[in-house]
Amino acid sequence: MTQPRHCPAVLIAAPASGQGKTTVTAALARLHRNQGRKVRVFKCGPDFLDPMILERASGAPVYQLDLWMVGADESRRLLWEAAAEADLILIEGVMGLFDGTPSSADLARHFGVPVLGVIDGTAMAQTFGALALGLARYQPDLPFAGVLANRVGTLRHAQLLEGSLTEGLRWYGALSRETGIELPSRHLGLVQASELNDLDLRLDAAAAALADSCEVALPPPVAFAAPTPVPCEPLLAGVRIAVARDEAFAFTYGASLDLLQAMGAQLSFFSPLHDGRLPACDSLYLPGGYPELHHPTLAANTSMLSDIREHHAAGKPLLAECGGMLYLLDALTDVDGVRADLLGLLPGEAVMQKRLAALALQAVELPEGILRGHTYHHSLTRTELAPIARGLSPNGGRGAEAVYRLGRLTASYVHFYFPSNPAAIAALFRPTGAMPA
Repeated sequence: MTQPRHCPAVLIAAPASGQGKTTVTAALARLHRNQGRKVRVFKCGPDFLDPMILERASGAPVYQLDLWMVGADESRRLLWEAAAEADLILIEGVMGLFDGTPSSADLARHFGVPVLGVIDGTAMAQTFGALALGLARYQPDLPFAGVLANRVGTLRHAQLLEGSLTEGLRWYGALSRETGIELPSRHLGLVQASELNDLDLRLDAAAAALADSCEVALPPPVAFAAPTPVPCEPLLAGVRIAVARDEAFAFTYGASLDLLQAMGAQLSFFSPLHDGRLPACDSLYLPGGYPELHHPTLAANTSMLSDIREHHAAGKPLLAECGGMLYLLDALTDVDGVRADLLGLLPGEAVMQKRLAALALQAVELPEGILRGHTYHHSLTRTELAPIARGLSPNGGRGAEAVYRLGRLTASYVHFYFPSNPAAIAALFRPTGAMPA
């Protein structure tokens, strides 16, 4: 099919980070889902934690949209496919609306999706209207839907904020700053959805609060153009890939795992924390996560450590990203000074820092090809191993992350977005001697 598809959609953005975009997006998703609508949510830019919350809120998988890391063509395909099944598409922006290159505003403009501005109304009254007008008019060609107030106090406070709007800006309602709605966070962002026992209660409370403050109506439909079909070659036909997935290793992109399966790979999920043995596999994927919160338990699972060491000694492919790379090191020390010996496959140690160590988009030229992704971590690693490549940030961001290789082991702080180069990813995971289909 080549016809465009139409679906109501908005991109939820804010003047800055920390305004509550995820809480609002999740509340909107749960509100419309509770009314029987099929909601698809996307996250603008690289992120693992927000999508976990948004998946629980919407009941559907959440994928990334980004003009650089994901690419305009792939983002178009994801939106077009979602429009076929959804009654509403929500896109959560990243940072402030106009921050970064490309920005959330760039993506909204590119696909014609109107922006819903979220503004923290704390300690504010009529100035709310000035901020709303600035978001709406700063770039005249940006489609703009309206604004929503977050963290308001009383009903009177919400009325003052709504009354401050000018030039016909639409009021989308307000969320209270009452305890129980805001989502908790830690050093890498929001707490993982699996760790919040009361998450559904929070989401339902936020949805109910939003419904009480505004008319619940769908935004106008947006036309999403059909993508150009791109065939997926079976480059990993029959290859068994073990994927770490538990409280310590959970930072995976759904699109990356989808790609592995589309190329013919058979995925087996396992827990380095709780399982005693590595599942039978040809290749191993250790994604990022929070190993620093569980490193004594990881160290105590000696049978798992032994199996992974044997996997590497046998010359089998192993890709480790960020937290997965920390697991490969000789040892990891947390911010409290607790040290644990780990796999010892990558010479060196890492120490957690209280401050952010690196945050940047990254393009890395490997022998297999150029891969795109991002880096975001609070640890510093010391190793004498020379890197085979370093990342390059497209917008001058911090970090030129090293990529290390020992045999078929490839490790880096970079979280790779696999669809950015399927052939390169296939080469990383394909066993030695195996020929592409």
